[in-house]
Amino acid sequence: MTLSRFPDSPTDTVAERAAWLRSAGGLKAAIDAGLLSEPVTLTMVEALLLGLMRQGVTKYLAIFGHGSTALADVIMAYEANGLVRCWQFRNEVEMAHAGTALSWVYGEVGAVVTSIGPGAFQAMAASLAAASNGVGLYHLYGDETTQGEGYNMQQVPKPAQGIFSQITSLMGSSYTLHTPGALRDGLRKGAACVFHPWRPGPFYMNLPLNTQPALVMLRLDALPDRPVYPALAPADDTGISAAAAAIASTAKVAIKLGGGSRTASEAVRRLAEKAGALVVASPGASGVIPSDHPQNMCVGGSKGSISGNWSMEEAELLIVIGSRAVCQADCSGIGWPKVRMVVNINADPIDVQHYNNTIALTGDAAVVAGRLADALDEVVPDPAKSGWLAAGRDKRAEWEGFLARKVASPPVYDRIWQRPVLTQPRAIRIAADFCRRHGALKFFDAGDVQANGFQIVEDQAPFETFTETGASYMGFAVSALLASGIADAGRYGIAFTGDGSFMMNPQVLLDGVEHGVHGTILLFDNRRMAAISHLQLAQYGHDFRTSDTVAVDYVKLASAFSGVRALSGGMDEASLTAALEEARAWPGLSLVHVPVYFGDDPAVGLGAYGQWNVGNWVDDVQRQYARTLI
Repeated sequence: MTLSRFPDSPTDTVAERAAWLRSAGGLKAAIDAGLLSEPVTLTMVEALLLGLMRQGVTKYLAIFGHGSTALADVIMAYEANGLVRCWQFRNEVEMAHAGTALSWVYGEVGAVVTSIGPGAFQAMAASLAAASNGVGLYHLYGDETTQGEGYNMQQVPKPAQGIFSQITSLMGSSYTLHTPGALRDGLRKGAACVFHPWRPGPFYMNLPLNTQPALVMLRLDALPDRPVYPALAPADDTGISAAAAAIASTAKVAIKLGGGSRTASEAVRRLAEKAGALVVASPGASGVIPSDHPQNMCVGGSKGSISGNWSMEEAELLIVIGSRAVCQADCSGIGWPKVRMVVNINADPIDVQHYNNTIALTGDAAVVAGRLADALDEVVPDPAKSGWLAAGRDKRAEWEGFLARKVASPPVYDRIWQRPVLTQPRAIRIAADFCRRHGALKFFDAGDVQANGFQIVEDQAPFETFTETGASYMGFAVSALLASGIADAGRYGIAFTGDGSFMMNPQVLLDGVEHGVHGTILLFDNRRMAAISHLQLAQYGHDFRTSDTVAVDYVKLASAFSGVRALSGGMDEASLTAALEEARAWPGLSLVHVPVYFGDDPAVGLGAYGQWNVGNWVDDVQRQYARTLI
């Protein structure tokens, strides 16, 4: 059976069809010109590529194996004709993180491609970062054949049907192309997930080995397009009027910002000012309200700030905007002990009802927050609000004084390094200030670097910092740098990472050079998982199995990769600043190694100001939760 041609195509090969499509100006142009209104017969993987192209997905991040050779052949032909691009990687976890960052940072939705079995499992594990932070992209996995001729190598070895479909369905939205004719349905469901208006996520498309080259007949102009969703808001003003009245009549009002508030910065600022509210950010909402705004109380939660957590403890009415109320953000449910009423703004109809005594304002954060701010013009505010704002300014000043002392700490003697070295808060502040001066993006890896980082950064706008707090996935930040080499207009960025997180994905040193990344890995080395060491010490008075005895020369390691500029950040501010400048001047990937202090000196970190339902704190937290109203 031969493959049907595109109109006027001289041959039936994939390469010739791709060339014809290029000459027609691309898929959209060909469809708009009415050239693709008749059914054609293609292999399923070629039709899949065209279906993704229809949705604007033309970038593939791939580790090919025997489970994806048919797809690789099609991508090669279309890339040769300038219709798609493909980047090879060395590790599926790293690759999935890069795909997440490509969508999250640059708004370019791509597709992650793996083989069957181990590679797919690795990419799926890393997709937890995309799922937790609401980032849409496609994951295309090879899968076992549909004929049941016997176990396929690398499939889940269980005598049952569609095991990987079951696994990916538990992780999120999933579709198995068991039948090529189901492609349109799969692409429609994929688009609904990847481009979801308020909770996008990874969509897992499982591709059985034997259906990939199978033929399918379809109209290319009938492939599902990228959906466009209008912003939603309450149909009338009943809830908004009730919320405005409650806010106006309450002196102590706090706003808690979640990740869903990041696209509503102006409306949030206006609402905060009209409401006379103190604003507390979740770690991922830095910059939604400018750092220097007098009502900004900084981050709050189990690893919060003096001012942020004081606001949570004293507030009597809570306005939540775009938050899932993750355990660390609201101290495992006990972070608002005096709140009696909640106004919740969230597009998700389940998350908007998370708390008791809620006035639920379901819809787009910017639209709803703007309408609520307008409604506050019609009500008389409680005069005691001024006292609340003044007390908040005092607490913010207290936090700023404390923070200034911490980040100004001189080098402290460290028993591992056998000499004075920079404290991590000091080193992070130096680097964060450097990023601000040069307009560099900041990426924070999981652990102590992340926790100190979101307490220290002073962003004036959202999306200056990307801290993957949804899954807290070690190795995300260094992998995220790779997206700058894939994006149409990549930006210089610095990945703030610890030695533990870096070693999760060191292959970025190879792929970063291969893909032309301009960015810096800033490696804070204390030879341990310091965040867990601190937690163990706080809970049990000692740490256990969170450090190592193996010395690694990271500068020498990075220097082994041609094209990487490896530098020592030294032991003081001048050395670190000089290394950062030299790294930025390097046109490719660089690594700056900074030994940092760990020990008993209070300068080691910034402390924690909330509670968390973990370890030997569990009983106390759960007793308090049993007494909470909201």
